[in-house]
Amino acid sequence: MDRRDFLKTSLLGGAALYLSDWEKAFALGCRDKAVGKKWQGWKEGEFQIHFIYTGVAESMFFIFPDGTTMLLDCGDFDAAARGKKAVPILPSQERHPGEWIARYITRVNPAVTDVDYMLLSHYHHDHGGSDRFFAERILRDGVEYALSGFTQAAEILNFRKAIDRSWPDYEESLRYADQDTVGHIRRFYSYMQRVKGLEIEKFRLGATDQIVQLHNPSKYPDFQVRNICANGCIAYPDGRVKDLLEARRNAGSPVKNENAMSLGSVFSYGPFRFYTAGDFSAKFKDPDGTPRFIEDDIAEVCGRANVAKVNHHGHYSMSRKLVAALRSQVWVSCVWDQGHTLPQCLELVSDRSIYPGDRVVCPTIMPPERRAKDGDAEWTKDIAPASYEGGHVVVNVEKGGRRFSVSYLTAADESMTVRSVMNFKTESQSL
Repeated sequence: MDRRDFLKTSLLGGAALYLSDWEKAFALGCRDKAVGKKWQGWKEGEFQIHFIYTGVAESMFFIFPDGTTMLLDCGDFDAAARGKKAVPILPSQERHPGEWIARYITRVNPAVTDVDYMLLSHYHHDHGGSDRFFAERILRDGVEYALSGFTQAAEILNFRKAIDRSWPDYEESLRYADQDTVGHIRRFYSYMQRVKGLEIEKFRLGATDQIVQLHNPSKYPDFQVRNICANGCIAYPDGRVKDLLEARRNAGSPVKNENAMSLGSVFSYGPFRFYTAGDFSAKFKDPDGTPRFIEDDIAEVCGRANVAKVNHHGHYSMSRKLVAALRSQVWVSCVWDQGHTLPQCLELVSDRSIYPGDRVVCPTIMPPERRAKDGDAEWTKDIAPASYEGGHVVVNVEKGGRRFSVSYLTAADESMTVRSVMNFKTESQSL
């Protein structure tokens, strides 16, 4: 199937499907009727994934078919200080990302400020905030903490339950985490649990009954979230758990990689599958010298996915085996640095020898510096042109999961203007 056929069979957006110039039609993201208008929001029965762009940190907001909501990651750090490595910080530096993220959520959340779940994929500041960079420090009910990432978002949002990979015993599993983030989150939990009644529980590896619909689950029984990785372990669909770091732990060898501890899940809705696993990536050797690429291991349990979030922002991540396992129609990368979504990663996800057929790669931004440097690369043909300006990427899965769309919304302001829409038929996946 060539690109023109891919457009006609995968994209269902309207007259633009039949333009003679495939490249022009693809660049326009289809002339969907929503383009140029304000985002219309969520409707009951839809499953939405919002990749919120700030140019500073990673954050995703989910709306399940029954209206249950979840915020996965909400970070903060001094991105502007990175100089030439920085990408545009949007809408502006007038507010920290925790506030921008919370304001975005109130515009798309059916419950406005109430959020059912909050999850931190792993203890790094770009995913959870820290005591190193913050809007202000506050003292409440005897607990002092900084407003950064999740804690700043909680000034606007009301979280019902936190699911944490290390709760309640932090010491061993967080030995090599970002300690500024560990202390930051622990103080926040202390305050929120005691004063706000926040429920906190440990992420259960392999569970399909932990992250669930809370409002009307019986109406959408074909929606499920399966927890596939946490704390350096992976879970198979049959219940088996494999410790990827067991040899090192038994030998007393340190595992100095917090990314390897990331939480990961597969979301299913009818035939639709979505994969996310934080920054799950690590390359090291076992004590006997055996090389270990942990992304090769997660390939054994993830199954195929229609949409996949690229691990670790596309920074030295995504092994060949994992790309072959996911075989995604759409790849989304959360970017806050010029070094994200590197050529090595893009070559892999675009490689037709790994799996055939067309696919779309959707970074939250592909800045001009990167385009100038890599403009002649073969993989550029798969990059969504709407990423050139940067923006929020929204995956909207229609009721039943048989069709889905990928939209770019402007991040330059809070108008929620739709800049591009691509519509897809859901290719059947198998877990």
